[in-house]
Amino acid sequence: MLKQYKLRNYHFQLIIAIVALNIIGILLIGSARPSVQKTQIMGFMMGMVIMIVISLMDYSFILKFSWLYYIGIVGILVLVLTPLAGHDSHGAQRWIQLPGFRFQPSELAKIVIILFFAWFFSKYQEKISTFKVLCVSFIIIGIPLVLILKQPDTSTTIAIALIFVSLLFIAGLSYKIVLTVLGISVPAGIIGISFILRKALTSGDYRFGRIMSWLYPNDPRWAETADQQQNSIMAIGSGQLWGKGLNNSIATSMKNADYIVEPQTDFIFAVAGEELGFVGTLVISLLLLFIIIECILIAGKAKDLPGRLICVGMASLVGFQSVFNIFVATGLMPNTGIPLPFVSYGLTSLISLYIGMGFVLNVGLQPKK
Repeated sequence: MLKQYKLRNYHFQLIIAIVALNIIGILLIGSARPSVQKTQIMGFMMGMVIMIVISLMDYSFILKFSWLYYIGIVGILVLVLTPLAGHDSHGAQRWIQLPGFRFQPSELAKIVIILFFAWFFSKYQEKISTFKVLCVSFIIIGIPLVLILKQPDTSTTIAIALIFVSLLFIAGLSYKIVLTVLGISVPAGIIGISFILRKALTSGDYRFGRIMSWLYPNDPRWAETADQQQNSIMAIGSGQLWGKGLNNSIATSMKNADYIVEPQTDFIFAVAGEELGFVGTLVISLLLLFIIIECILIAGKAKDLPGRLICVGMASLVGFQSVFNIFVATGLMPNTGIPLPFVSYGLTSLISLYIGMGFVLNVGLQPKK
């Protein structure tokens, strides 16, 4: 399980970027919601220890138990939906309440799915484009996706689906199949979205309101939902180049006036824009981009397909979540709650990211010769 590694293969630059991003996040959380800053600091310290320990293990050994991880996370996702263990908040049942803190299984599910399919796709690499393997793959990924969607957590469902597609493509799926699926899925997706919107309109589904408030922010019917994004956009713009400063007491601050909803999680980028300005948001964006590129570079030097898939999976996770969070905060896509990696508040999300990066570092310690 533990192996001897060469120090020169340890990607310290990746650790430095993660730590820098996490520290910026802690500072922003302290300004947005001081009461939870200590919890995030604890998560940072725990995450660092976990990441270093995992980075010194052999991922090939850990992947041997992939089915156990998969069955375990599916079981926990089922448990979340039960009244006995599931914890409801703001109309969503996404957490399991434990003594002292809440645990969100869907965040850990992202890492488990990356590890599982890194093993699964490598095992069936030669048959990846066959009908049987593709059907089994879609059934396996479909089970946790349905369970997460039922919570409901649409944004996480979409993010995991995109991660899965990225893994499938890197695993060697035939280009002919990719083009065929795209040709079918694009028109089918348009029809499906239209159907969902019509159904949501009659049922009062919150997702319909979010889409409509994004399309028509000035319509009084969607004003309450639209204000969340509009206030975020104004906060980011008000920061101008250098921002108003962390923990400022300016009366005109959107954050200080409580106009930014969930400033420590979903709209942490709005706080960054207002208090750190364009320069601060640029630094955050560049650090996220650096982490993604580092994961891809490590993937290129991986000794085998499982290692390559782990790195690409983590690059996809950080990439898609970053795009979703920043796009929502800047009004480029409908409002959907998803954390900004290493910046937003959330112990489960933070620890899960550190677990994933621990595996990436371990892949880097075992480059191909």
